[in-house]
Formats: sequence, C-alpha cells, structure tokens
Amino acid sequence: GRTVALTFDADMTADQGPRAAAGERFDNPALVATLRRLKVPATFFMTGRWAEEYPAQARAIGRDPLFEVANHSYSHHAFTGRCYGLPTVPAARMRADMERAFAAFRAAGVERRVPYFRFPGGCYDQRALRALAPGGVTAVQWDVVSGDAFATDPAAVARQVLDGVRPGSVVVMHCTRSAAPTTERALRTIVPELRERGFRFVRVSEQIGAAGSAGVRG
Repeated sequence: GRTVALTFDADMTADQGPRAAAGERFDNPALVATLRRLKVPATFFMTGRWAEEYPAQARAIGRDPLFEVANHSYSHHAFTGRCYGLPTVPAARMRADMERAFAAFRAAGVERRVPYFRFPGGCYDQRALRALAPGGVTAVQWDVVSGDAFATDPAAVARQVLDGVRPGSVVVMHCTRSAAPTTERALRTIVPELRERGFRFVRVSEQIGAAGSAGVRG
C-alpha cells in the first residue's frame, strides 16, 4: 500500500554531557508536539545517552500510542571504522553498547520499545551484524535521506523528502534541535503533502509487518 514510515534519530553521543550542561539542546519538543498535533505515527531511534539526558521526554514518547522507540545504540559511536569521524565501538563491546541503550530506556520508563536497531551514521558491515545478532534485534536503515542534519532551509528538506518518498519508504530525520533545527518546520509541509498524495503514515513495526519480512533496509 501507499505507506511511509517517518523515523527520527534522537542522537546524543556518550561524551556530549558537558555540551548539554552548557545549554546545547539535543532534544526537540516542538517536533514531537507537531507530530501529535498532526496525528502522525512515528518511530524514534533513540540513543541510550539521549534517554538518560531527557528521561521525562523519552518516557512520554515511549508511552504515546502514536510512537514507538527503537535502539540507536547507547553511545552513538560507530560500529565500523571511518564513519563520519565518529569514535568506534570495539567489536567485543557492540552488543553491550546496544543492550545498555535498552537498559537506559527501561530506566527512563519507556514502554513502547521495539527490537529494531539503527547503526550510528548508518555504517555497518558483516562483523557488526554478527555482533548484534545474538541480541535479537533487526537492523533497520532507510531509503529516503531527508538531509535535515545541519540544514538551514526547511523548504529544501521538505522537497528532498517529497521527491524521494515511494510506497513503503522509510525516511530518516532527526529529533535534535542543535543539529537539525529545521525539521519541525519541514514536517508542516511534508505531512499534508504526502497525505494529499494518498500516503498513510505508519510506524516501522507496521511497515515491516506489512512487508512480511524483516532485515536491513538501505
């Protein structure tokens, strides 16, 4: 069917605590409020460190029936080398990093946790897949890049999404004010336009269920 899954990476690396303490905002309450106002189901790929920094927000997202929370690692460190300059998680620590994120979700009171994992930076290889396999998670990537990271023009973000979406698409966006300040404004264009085209918004779990299979999408 003409479904599309909007996904939002709630990024915060393990070493960004001092920046948050100094006032940098890695959350985006206005974006979450807009999704609720427009009644848009969505999947949040959340880092454990983000859930620790914003436990009340993580809990509210994880208890809202519109949303579901998936795993984006604890540290937002890369699971391969040479991934956008991110520090690298050693292979022996990959599963523990993923499981630490789920533990952070539980501690924050996140209820709607789903067993999906998104690699930081979208970087993965067979070694990373093998490391996570015993943890029972399914790796989920995307086929539409919104370009919202560090973007300054919401119209350009909206245009990139609208040009890329096809039936069954998974769109990657961000729920981080400091790194993606235009996302909420872009949504105000994206959502009504896609609905006008006959698209229905679903969570990733519904998209995977409708496809009848699970695996890496990229």
